[in-house]
Amino acid sequence: MRATVLHRYGGPEQLTVAELPRPVPGPGQILVRAAASAVNPVDIEVRSGQAASHVNHPFPMVLGWDLSGTVEECGSGVTRFAVGDRVVAMSAQMATGVGTHAEYVALDTALAAPAPRGVDLVRAAGLPLAALTADQALDLIAPEPGSTLLVTGAVGSVGGFAVQLAAERGLKVLALVRPTDVEEARALGAHEVFTAENPVPHGVADHLLETAGRPGAIDAVRDGGTAVSIVPTKPPVTERGIDVRMSFVEQDGDRLARLSRLVGESVLALRTAEVFSLDGVGEAHRRLAAGGSRGKLLIAAE
Repeated sequence: MRATVLHRYGGPEQLTVAELPRPVPGPGQILVRAAASAVNPVDIEVRSGQAASHVNHPFPMVLGWDLSGTVEECGSGVTRFAVGDRVVAMSAQMATGVGTHAEYVALDTALAAPAPRGVDLVRAAGLPLAALTADQALDLIAPEPGSTLLVTGAVGSVGGFAVQLAAERGLKVLALVRPTDVEEARALGAHEVFTAENPVPHGVADHLLETAGRPGAIDAVRDGGTAVSIVPTKPPVTERGIDVRMSFVEQDGDRLARLSRLVGESVLALRTAEVFSLDGVGEAHRRLAAGGSRGKLLIAAE
């Protein structure tokens, strides 16, 4: 099978397409014929060597955490899925070594979920990592319905899902974005939108979900509120009795199944910026690093 492979840490040019043996699903695993995967910031961290101390497997590596596709084969003991099922999954490649930028991926059934109904399989690859990150971070905040949540980076991959999921939970959502993204933030469900030119008032929010590396946004949280960040390199500093926490995404097929249903019910919208081939993973890394994408950068496997 064809896969995009990393043989050593470095720039995007280190990503090359190679022929690898097709994986064989073990007990409790499914073999997925991939429709698409996606490029995420964690892929850049692994490829560059920035995350080397957290990588638990040797070269060569296949990167990628998101996956959509069709079940090609089931290992022994699998009852949750059958051959031909459309699925999505998230594989924590940095820890497990199971990357998704390949034509076939074998993974545990606990990581997979039915793909969203009525959605093209390639576009469905934009769901798992970003939506799980947003949903798990909201659970860590544990906001009461009707409370006010500020989301930074509110039109990014994670922030966009966070805005939609928070609105679905009955929160008043404030968004902090660039001036050019005001209308998109409103379309996602933000009740009020702020920018650098129209800053968020001090203490206006009960909670903060920080997705954009803007730790100073904690100024907008009331005394004794809650702030959760997904950006470990720039965490907010605790002040005024605010409970500050970090949220790190975890694999969770059952939660992903619920998020997939929300897409099928048109509660969550999938946003695709561009689709690349396996040969174009390096270019997708360059585009993501440059910033400005409004939607997922996807890698079609076929």
